[in-house]
Amino acid sequence: MRPSGRALDEMRPVSIETGVTKHAEGSCMIRVGDTHVLCTATIEDRVPPFIKGSGLGWVTAEYGMLPRSTTSRMRREASAGKQGGRTVEIQRLIGRSLRAGVDRVALGERQITVDCDVIQADGGTRCASITGGWVALKLAVQKLMKAGDVKSDPLIDPVGAVSCGIYAGQLVLDLDYPEDSEAGVDGNFIMTASGHMIEAQMSAEGSTFTRDQMSGLLDLAEKGVQELAELQLAAVNA
Repeated sequence: MRPSGRALDEMRPVSIETGVTKHAEGSCMIRVGDTHVLCTATIEDRVPPFIKGSGLGWVTAEYGMLPRSTTSRMRREASAGKQGGRTVEIQRLIGRSLRAGVDRVALGERQITVDCDVIQADGGTRCASITGGWVALKLAVQKLMKAGDVKSDPLIDPVGAVSCGIYAGQLVLDLDYPEDSEAGVDGNFIMTASGHMIEAQMSAEGSTFTRDQMSGLLDLAEKGVQELAELQLAAVNA
């Protein structure tokens, strides 16, 4: 039995509340169980120097955890003078995941920055950030289209992410912290709503996994991302 009592293929309760900040072009609060992430999208009429003049748009991301998002207070990275390696790795993952679902020609030569701030962490913060980040991005793009600045929707397909792993010998969907901290195998799967893979991060700790188990985890991830996509679309079309 899972610590939460959920079925092996059952997600935690997920909710997405949009329009939670006044100034951002797109914003949402995504709650995946006890993991809560504030996602905001900012539109800027500039792009990084390496694509300036190309006519291509750019989507990037920043990620951070508030000091009391976990059981004990974490030191703010700003006070240390630099970001930690985990933070840099996660925000790069969020950025490239979201870019995979964007037609950068249709977006035009502008940049959208998606900020993901973890208010409360209970496992799966990077997955919640990607899922909520797409909602914030979509809302920002809708504003561009409404203003006539973008002629066709540059967002090709919803992008979502979910964790899966092997806990107590069983394949499980959407690990919370108690499972994540004890799982012999865990991974993060980023996919589009149409089932195309963007990235898979799999690792074993104190255990190994077979090809068949990997296929089973992919099946669970696809189910989870499909459920998330329905919630994403409902949120942006509300």
